[in-house]
Formats: sequence, C-alpha cells, structure tokens
Amino acid sequence: MSSNPVTDNSATASEPTDMSGIGKSRVAIDRDLKAIIADVLGLDADDVNEFTPETGLFGDLPELDSMAVAGLLTEMEDRLDIVIEDDDVDGEMLETYGGLLAFAEAKIIEG
Repeated sequence: MSSNPVTDNSATASEPTDMSGIGKSRVAIDRDLKAIIADVLGLDADDVNEFTPETGLFGDLPELDSMAVAGLLTEMEDRLDIVIEDDDVDGEMLETYGGLLAFAEAKIIEG
C-alpha cells in the first residue's frame, strides 16, 4: 500500500499556492511578515504580533525610517519569495500594517 506522509485534508481548492507548490495562507503570510518586521526593525516579536491592520507603520514607528524601508523590502523579497519593483513602492502600502500585508499577499498571488 502506498501512502503519502503529507495529508491533503486541510487544503482547499480556493487556496492559492506559490510556484513551489506550497500553499501560503493569509495566516502564514501574516506570521511571516510580522517576523520580518520584528527582525529588520529590531522590535520585540510579542509587540509586533499585536499589530492590527490599522497599526501605523511609516511615520508612526520611529524604527521604520527611509533606510529601514529598503532593508524591509529586501527581506520581504528574500523570505516571501517575491519581487518588488520600484514602481510597486508607495506611501500607501507602508502607511499601515494592513496595507503592507495586502501588498505582500498580492505579490505572492501574482507570483
């Protein structure tokens, strides 16, 4: 009898998958993005885990200055396996955590 050690019972047909075949749920993207923010900005992970979609980022977090934005976007590219073009970056995507999360989700789906 052949069996696959990975069970498929949690996957749904509507769940997007990236090119490697591993599905990225909204929860996983949220978790990864919060870890990136904590690491790049040197913030406490517990504090970052409390971020809501309305949490202000650029202009509200002193750690997120223009130099840190470059590091944050580079780390997002590396860890989320996305490509961020210069034209993609605007103030709106960096205004709130919800904006940045929506941007990351869209780039992963675009993939």
